[in-house]
Amino acid sequence: MKNYLVMVVVTLAAFTVSAQKYNGSSATISTEQRLNDMYCTGMFKSTDGVILDVENNVTTSGHLNILNWLPGRVAGLQIYRTALGISVPVIRGAVPGVYVDEILVPLNFLDALNVNDIAIIKIIKTPFLGGFNGAGGAIAIYTIGGEEEDVASP
Repeated sequence: MKNYLVMVVVTLAAFTVSAQKYNGSSATISTEQRLNDMYCTGMFKSTDGVILDVENNVTTSGHLNILNWLPGRVAGLQIYRTALGISVPVIRGAVPGVYVDEILVPLNFLDALNVNDIAIIKIIKTPFLGGFNGAGGAIAIYTIGGEEEDVASP
């Protein structure tokens, strides 16, 4: 009888301990991971980088070119200006490829891009195999996309 009572007490204690343990999804997704999942695709999504939330940052509105806003925000990134006034980013001694919505663009394209239209920027400091200038890394700029609505024809 004593052994039976001990087994019941041990079993109840084991159930109590296991009932307090939660094995569900308790992992919280960081803001950077959420933005990466929302905007990036393919190699841009799988490559590690620094993500800057431009859309929700109030300090960007005073800049005409997004490259003028970036200095000091990402370690290893420097912005130089040429004699013609074009901003040239340099990551650890090499010029990275600049992509807008994952399309390679020339640097002077950024002068025409409104800073208020940019959602996020992903700075890839490691060699990026998704472009022609892969050794220099990449600067991926994602614009705010309007939600597409299906228009039913009458």
